[in-house]
Amino acid sequence: MALEHASSGQVIDVQGAAAADLSQFSAIALARTDELELIRMCMPKGKTMPEHHVLGEITLLCLQGQVAVQAHGGVQLLGPGQMLYLLGGQAHALEAREDSLLLLTILMHKAGR
Repeated sequence: MALEHASSGQVIDVQGAAAADLSQFSAIALARTDELELIRMCMPKGKTMPEHHVLGEITLLCLQGQVAVQAHGGVQLLGPGQMLYLLGGQAHALEAREDSLLLLTILMHKAGR
């Protein structure tokens, strides 16, 4: 069964339950339109995402934990409340240094979709 995406004006509980289990990887699309996609990502400590790129511009907001983001020839550490912006097509890789909760935003219209 497919997850229903949020509709305009609907409140989205990104954090989930206060005791949400972050020890299992998950990536759930919360909302999606032709121009925007919002994804809630749980990354357990040690989980990596190899270098990849997304055609649209993205933001990555760390809500809990700590994630190392490799991009532009360096590594940035994101902690709670910190956000990273990347241009479309920018190669990047992720590594969760702690059990982490992230909000990923992708501008789809920039991806040519």
